[in-house]
Amino acid sequence: MSNFPTGVTVITSALEDGEPQGLTCSSMTSVTLSPPTLLVCLDTNSVTMAVAARRGAFAVNLLHARAAGTARLFATRNVDRFAQVRWQRTQHSGLPWLVDDALAVAECELVDVQVVGTHAVLFGQVEAITLFDEAPLLYGRRTFASWPREEE
Repeated sequence: MSNFPTGVTVITSALEDGEPQGLTCSSMTSVTLSPPTLLVCLDTNSVTMAVAARRGAFAVNLLHARAAGTARLFATRNVDRFAQVRWQRTQHSGLPWLVDDALAVAECELVDVQVVGTHAVLFGQVEAITLFDEAPLLYGRRTFASWPREEE
């Protein structure tokens, strides 16, 4: 699968009174437009997975082309990831938003979880989205890339 290019996201969640959790995820896709629903695949042993399940919500931070460093950071087991990036809680649901690194953030209510082997497929109904005009970060063949924006 490393030969297949994909967008790069950081999935985040936090309990209302807790520390933010997050991890890099390239297994994200749109499921349906009505209702708007995304799916993400997370390791069942990850803290982010446990917090998202307990909270019943998660955010999908779609990373822009200049955020490869953040993608690498959130792919590590570094416990102080959020101390190394600028983030804030979203207005709609108070989920962690990577302010300087996301071209979009989708706030999702967890509507279903299906466990398949070592991973859980989380289905999230999009409750709010914030979008910026940025080129997306891509990952394929173990390399980060992007494509230029179309000329108008």
